[in-house]
Order: sequence, then C-alpha cells, then structure tokens
Amino acid sequence: MCGITAVIGKKTIDEVAVRSARMRHRGPDERDILLTNMGILSHERLSIMDLTTGKQPIQGTRNTYVIHNGEIYNYKKVYETDLKGTQRRTTSDSEVIVHLYEKYGNDFCNRLDGMFAFVVFDVDKNKLIAARDPIGVKPLYYGKDKDGALWFASEMKTICDTCNDVAAFPPGHYYTPETGFVKYYSPRWEREPATDKDPRGLRELLEASVEKRLMSDVPLGVLLSGGLDSSLISSIVCRKLRGTGQDLHSFSIGLSADAPDIQAARKVAKFLGTKHHEVYFTVEEGIQALDKLIWHLESYDVTTIRASTPMYILSRYIRQQGIKVILSGEGADEVFGGYLYFYNAPNDEAFQEETKRRVRLLSTADILRADKSTMAHGIELREPMLDLEFLEKAIGLSPTLKRPLLPTATKEGRIEKFVLRKAFDDKDDPYLPENILWRQKEQFSDGVGYNWMNSLVAHCEAEVSDNEFAQARERFPHNTPTTKEAFYIRKNFHQHFPQDAAAKTVRKWVPKWQKSKDPSGRVNNVHQDAVEKK
Repeated sequence: MCGITAVIGKKTIDEVAVRSARMRHRGPDERDILLTNMGILSHERLSIMDLTTGKQPIQGTRNTYVIHNGEIYNYKKVYETDLKGTQRRTTSDSEVIVHLYEKYGNDFCNRLDGMFAFVVFDVDKNKLIAARDPIGVKPLYYGKDKDGALWFASEMKTICDTCNDVAAFPPGHYYTPETGFVKYYSPRWEREPATDKDPRGLRELLEASVEKRLMSDVPLGVLLSGGLDSSLISSIVCRKLRGTGQDLHSFSIGLSADAPDIQAARKVAKFLGTKHHEVYFTVEEGIQALDKLIWHLESYDVTTIRASTPMYILSRYIRQQGIKVILSGEGADEVFGGYLYFYNAPNDEAFQEETKRRVRLLSTADILRADKSTMAHGIELREPMLDLEFLEKAIGLSPTLKRPLLPTATKEGRIEKFVLRKAFDDKDDPYLPENILWRQKEQFSDGVGYNWMNSLVAHCEAEVSDNEFAQARERFPHNTPTTKEAFYIRKNFHQHFPQDAAAKTVRKWVPKWQKSKDPSGRVNNVHQDAVEKK
C-alpha cells in the first residue's frame, strides 16, 4: 500500500523527506509529511482504498496521528462493533488503527485482521506505538541515529546510512519507549501440539481468506505460475467474481513459451477463463536487472535473488497494464511442508517443527521477496494462505496428514501438500485440471525455465576469480558466501549497503535435511526422480 517513515526526535522535514523519497516506488500516487513536537511522520502512498480522502498521516478524534502500510480487512466490522459511533475523517481502512489506539491504548493489535506496519503518535501525551503484523507480511525496520533519534521505515535503505544500527522490526510485536518490544501474537499453533486429524473446513477457510482480500477500489489480478498454490488462489478468485461482470487478469512469466510454469499456467488460465498474460524474459534481461533488484530487495540471499528476478520483471509488466493489486499463493509451502526437502524429514515431529520454523521466518524470505519485488513497481501483493484463521487450522493439523512420503516396496508415497490438494479435489465441480491439482512442486526460479538458474550461476562464476573468492571470509565474516554465485550477489549488496548492521538484517534461506550447498529444490532426489519419469 505504501512506504512509511517515522522519526522520534528533533529532525528537519527536509532531512526526513529526502530519506523517505528513497522508497517513492512504494507510494507513487501521493505523499505527505507532518511535523509535530514529538517528531515527524512521512508517508508515500499507493492508493488502493479510498482514492480521494485517504491521504496520510490520518488524524484521530484528538491530537493523534497514524501512518500505515498495508490493509485492514476487518475495518468495517470493527467500526460496527468496537468503534460504533466513531466520527471518521476518511473512508480509508487505515484510520481504524488510530481510533482503536484512542480507545484501547496499546492493547489493540489483536483486533486487527490484515497486513500492517504502522506508527501512531499521541502528541498531547507524548506517546507512540509502532507495530508489525503477526507474520511480517509488511516490512518494517528501525534504528537510532547519532543524536539518539529513533527511526522507523518500511525499507532499510531509508535509514541504514543514518542510524548506527538497523534491525528488522519483529513480526507479531508492538513497540513503545515505555515497554520496549511486546509480543502480542501468541497463536494456538505455537503453544499446543498439532493433534487435529480432521481436515474438514480447510477449503472453506481458504475461500473466506481469498474473499476478504478482494477488498479494493482499483483493478486486481492474480499471479499464476501454474503450481498448486497460485492456481488454487486463482480458481477461488474466479469463483468469487462470478456474476460481478469483472474480468480477472492472470499473469505468468518464463524464458520461453515452453517453460514449465508457462505451460502449466496456460492450462489453468484456459480452464478458469481468465484474461491471461504470458511474459517472456531473456537471461540477459535477468542478469541486467540484478543490481537494481538487490537494491530493492535489500537482500543477498541466493534463493531470494533467483526467485525475485522473474517476479520483479513480471511486476513491471503488470503495473503497465494498470493493475495495482495482485493475489498469490505465497506461504503454502511453509505451512504444509511443500518444499521438496520436507520429504527428507526423519519423523512427524521434526516435520511439524520445521513447518512452524519456516512460517516464523517467512518475513525474511518468501514474503520479503514477494513484497519488495512487487512494491518496486507500486503493486500491492496479498497472500490468502497467510490468513490467521487459516493458519490456525492448517498448522494445527496433525503432521501425519501433511508430511510427504516417498514410496517404498510396501507402502504408497504421499505427495507434498496432499491434504491441501485433497481439500480441493472436487470431482463434481473441479477447481483445477487433475494434472495441475496433483502437479509436483517446482521452485519458482526453476519453473520459469531451468536455463535461468544455470545461466545465473555461470555468469557469477565467470565474474568472480578464484583469488577473489578465496578472500570471502575476510571480506564478509558475517554470513560468509560459500559459492561464487553467493559471493557475486553479496558484493553487489555491499556496494549498496556497506554497513555491518545492514548485512545482519539478512537471513539466508537454507533447506534442512539437504546436503548440497545449493538451496534449490532441483538438487533434491525427489525432483530428479520426477524429472526422469516425465
């Protein structure tokens, strides 16, 4: 939805505005900045809801103000219940945050259903609260500068050369100067064992999640890779739009018309009847995009860069078509253990713990990639698989229903995400073609065409000499690159973000139970066996 910057302490408007403008891509439609006796609030706006009166900062009923990045899906319900009779200045979903603060103080984040990073200034009381959504769908960073001023920003580039130390704001927490960081999100799946053996209701919860994410005052579309997750989301969106007269635009990308994802997406689009767009890119275009992409992503993780490149190129095309909101299938692989390395889990307990760990790390990996690749071009991405009610049900299901298994001489195997596939296996009213519903997982960076990853690796190896690579530990003692590809990407990142604190904000995506240095699912034996059988 936008980019936010908040500074608590004495700074000039010009200084804050210049730094906030570094993420103008997040909010190309409108901007505003407010100076108070507490500090400064700045907002770069991507207009999605309330196109005419939703400019931020938004004032509450007294001298309180909010800046918000994200969407609050239940804002109308909150006004009908908790905030009945509240006088509103806008029709924006964001305004509900400041009114909840005015009524409940700091204890209100669990009343919000949506994705968010926000800062509220209570000027008369000289108080503030900053918070991030439970899963970290929306990014937020913080740090202190040499004068002791506290900064918050949607992207690290806004503050990394101003603050002495910069860190990612923890998902599911709020912060006040009086309390420090407080964990407000404590789901049942974190506290209790997964013993639910009844998958009924899974389909209905995902359908409800998709429906609430159709909230928009601008055109929306779907990312359609042809894999299970994006195909299911696309199918549900089509069903929800029936009878509305709205066309659904779907988008896929690959190196050529015969790339695995392009072919699969084409089948799904034809089956669903979407207005489908196929975008092709060359290896050269991908490599040329790396420098700008790394600046946008603020990451040097190899898996993130590989997968983000086609997504970044596709997002540019989507925005050119006038689409500002996109739904996608991110999160399902973490929730249901869909990555191929999950086949190597030694037992149900280890499988379950790894799915929970990967969900907790989503803000450092897939949803970081998804947010920043799309917001680089002013597009808001929404992920129905990360709905909190859906997560409670899905993660709470017993791992005996979810863990993928290789076939043996005496037992049949079980494909990854079996329970999700089965929930949508409706013979009377099919959601998807049979061969898509049961299609094996492809890494996005592989699905666009295997030559993309091969060529990227070859390019990096050609650009990094043996002598240079031998200095990897000395140059980069934190998260030392272990391949020439990782070294090349890290060098590029360092040129943009040379601060040690910046490097420490990045988490490497490392699959468990996979011995190869390469994190791709392509090196997993399960993938190799599937390819050989084709």
